[in-house]
Amino acid sequence: MNIGIIGAGNIGATAAHLFAKVGHDVAISNSRGPESLRGLVREIGPNVKAGTVEEVATFGEVVLIAIPFKDYKTLPVARLAGKVVVDAMNYYPQRDGQIDFGSLTSSELVARHLPHVRLVKAFNTMYYETLATAGRPGLGDHLVLFVAGDDEEAKGVVSRLIEDIGFAPVDTGSLRDGGKQQPGSPIYNEPMNTEQARSALFALGGA
Repeated sequence: MNIGIIGAGNIGATAAHLFAKVGHDVAISNSRGPESLRGLVREIGPNVKAGTVEEVATFGEVVLIAIPFKDYKTLPVARLAGKVVVDAMNYYPQRDGQIDFGSLTSSELVARHLPHVRLVKAFNTMYYETLATAGRPGLGDHLVLFVAGDDEEAKGVVSRLIEDIGFAPVDTGSLRDGGKQQPGSPIYNEPMNTEQARSALFALGGA
């Protein structure tokens, strides 16, 4: 599968490594331009390339967004239309400033900016070093990556990618329910297996 990654920080770069390792073709971008990513591309290998944000958005059948939340309005609306888009962003007021969400979750706010994408909240709850090292493709007892979204087929696509890299997808529900995945939640940045994840969600009034 062609996977685009917008953002080459800890989560974006780690995801690029993991997807490429299991055979997906990856294009990655950052705010500084493709030339700044030469070293990362060389490190990951031949099925990764760098591009502009617009090029990466066009390339990906699935596009993972891992940029500071305050920059979500810079995402190219037209280039992402119709795509499965993975929102891996988290809102940190100390970094992103004060943002008025009204009654929305962060992903619902992103969905307003990108009204024609198939948005899935995922890859935002696990520390990048755990993500980099704890995947067990083909083995049992996987750690969980949570997914939320309003498009069941899109969640299925993202869930299969999560399984590809050796983790277990657990569905938290709709984009509204995806608020359970945000910083401050008991399931945020807490490595757990499927049984533990389902117990934690039950305690939160979820699945």
